[in-house]
Amino acid sequence: MKDRNFLDTVMEFEQQLESLQGQFHALKEFVALMMEEHQSLQQENFLLRQRLDEIHAAEEAAVKQSELNAKEVSRLDIGEGYDNLARLYQEGFHVCHVHFGSSRKGEDCLFCLSFLNKQNG
Repeated sequence: MKDRNFLDTVMEFEQQLESLQGQFHALKEFVALMMEEHQSLQQENFLLRQRLDEIHAAEEAAVKQSELNAKEVSRLDIGEGYDNLARLYQEGFHVCHVHFGSSRKGEDCLFCLSFLNKQNG
């Protein structure tokens, strides 16, 4: 009877091993799928970070360009204002803060000339 009991124990152990082997095989497949998904997500993350860096670089370039454009416009505005004041002075009017808008009567004004020289420099 001992032989029979021993044989039953060996067969039961064999079934447990087959069951464990099936579970191990399922676990290996699951780990393989998770590794593939992990690799795919890493690649997608890398591409998204590259795209984000490109967008940030483009935004920074646009901001710098708009700042340059604003400086250029302000330079043009200053130049246009100076040109208008110089034209008014040539037409015979004061452009200095002391006598602004009044007629020069053909005489040069040191205040106006000083003011125009400051604006030009």
